Amino acid sequence: MATTAVPDDPGGGSPAVSTPVISTADDPTPNNTSKTTLPNPEGDALPLIRSLHQRLCTAPPPSPLPPTTITTTSSSFKSKMSNLKKTVVTFAKFVGPGFMVAVAYIDPGNYATDIAAGSSYQFKLLFIVLLSNIFAIFLQALSIKLGTVSGLNLAEACRAFLPWWLNIPLYLLAEGAIIATDIAEVIGTAIAINLLIPQIPLVAGCALSITEVLLILIWYAPEKGMRGLRMFEYFVVGLVVAVVVCFCLQLGMVKGVEVGEVFRGYVPSRELVERRAMYQACGILGATVMPHSLYLGSGVVQARLWEFDKRMGLVPATGEGEREEEDGLKGYIPSLEAIRHSMKYSVAELALALFSFALFVNSAILIVAGAALYGQAVDADLFGIHDLLSRSIAPVAGTVFALALLFSGVSAGIVCTIAGQMVSEGALRWRMRPWLRRLVTRGISVVPSIVIAAAVGREGLDAALNGSQVALSVVLPFITAPLIYFTGRDRYMMVRPGMARFGGHFGGEGGEVAGEGEEEEEEGVKGRLRRFLRRGSGQGEGGVVRMGNSWWITGFGVLVWLIITVMNVANLVLLGKDDGE
Repeated sequence: MATTAVPDDPGGGSPAVSTPVISTADDPTPNNTSKTTLPNPEGDALPLIRSLHQRLCTAPPPSPLPPTTITTTSSSFKSKMSNLKKTVVTFAKFVGPGFMVAVAYIDPGNYATDIAAGSSYQFKLLFIVLLSNIFAIFLQALSIKLGTVSGLNLAEACRAFLPWWLNIPLYLLAEGAIIATDIAEVIGTAIAINLLIPQIPLVAGCALSITEVLLILIWYAPEKGMRGLRMFEYFVVGLVVAVVVCFCLQLGMVKGVEVGEVFRGYVPSRELVERRAMYQACGILGATVMPHSLYLGSGVVQARLWEFDKRMGLVPATGEGEREEEDGLKGYIPSLEAIRHSMKYSVAELALALFSFALFVNSAILIVAGAALYGQAVDADLFGIHDLLSRSIAPVAGTVFALALLFSGVSAGIVCTIAGQMVSEGALRWRMRPWLRRLVTRGISVVPSIVIAAAVGREGLDAALNGSQVALSVVLPFITAPLIYFTGRDRYMMVRPGMARFGGHFGGEGGEVAGEGEEEEEEGVKGRLRRFLRRGSGQGEGGVVRMGNSWWITGFGVLVWLIITVMNVANLVLLGKDDGE
């Protein structure tokens, strides 16, 4: 049946009932002329199909990876690389103090204990070397935290936070530890000079040790800026690297050592409970975790805190005029920003220096002794060990050993003298020229060494070296106790947000200003501390940030202290039994 054509809707819509017209291209008949049409089987769907077809033809082809995604990925990668570069550059600026601390763990006292352990038990006591370095890293990290957060080194903190009747005995013990350590450095340097140049007697070698160290310490001048300080630190780093190179050469000369047997030495063994092994383990601990390094670690961090605050504009305007001390950092309390920025880099640099260089040197000494001297030099001194290395390995091995001993003695003497200066200044507030303080500190240890060398010779020097390590073992628990106590309590680890301050801990002259009408009933640091605690409510201008150790860190510190104390008590007991026998 035929149908009548209906014109298209001018608005583009299709009729509700009728069927649209389908015409040919060459049809001359106008649109408004009636003609015969064919039926449309799609009905009303035809306009929708045309619309979809047109959109499909004009749409852009799909991209497998949108340009925005490529830009975001590239930008993220560049950002990560930029952050990594910035972190590495910042970390490089902190290299130095950790190596100065590491020097204390490779001094001549370590030579005597590690060689005795290697020659007696071969590689079995490497576990004690590893354990001692873990303890050292933990305690040195606490020292860095104390110096960074409080702006005080350990000696200054003892004077500020402890009563005088407790501070004085701690100072005397610390001074005794400095003298005992410095005696070991002087003896080691004198022996090394005599081994390299036999024409120089031991007495002259002891005298030369004071001259060379004082000449080198002329470079140590924090008041002249970070550039000079970094040059001094890089010199100390060079000495540490020289020691490492010497022992790398010695390890290369050792033959017939199985790597698996060496690594098994880092695992506890049943030999550790033997009487002689326990005695030597105590000696390794006492020679590794040295008291003066804790004072040094808490005092060498201030320079970089000061540099950060000065660069960021966080130093008060009156600060420059208040730098009365020789080193320009006394009474300086760092800002919270400087603390948060510096502490993580300082701890990371310290851990790298101790766990790589110090651990390597101590392990290398023991490995060389265990490979070349096992069963031969149980009671040998440094002279005998030099002769045995020259005969059992090669003559050059003895020379390399003497060079390593010389580098260790010089570098350890430098940092020990600096630590002695920090102890005397912090505990007693000596007011002397830096060179005069260092001369007095160094002279106190050189004089006994010269007397011993002149009176009894080689045997007396070796006995003095071993006795100095026993003295350090006795002092160590007394020095670590206040360090763990200070860093574990919020009352001492508190920082007020804002700029850096001057005038003593928690304010003082040029620092915290008392409120109007506030009665200054208590003077000094302890009075300021009490007022600080009363006003430090955590709100408004009186708010503080508490940075004390968490409970598990404090608990681990107490455990370390107990282990050190028990081992040192055992050391004294065993020493007494040996002397009695």
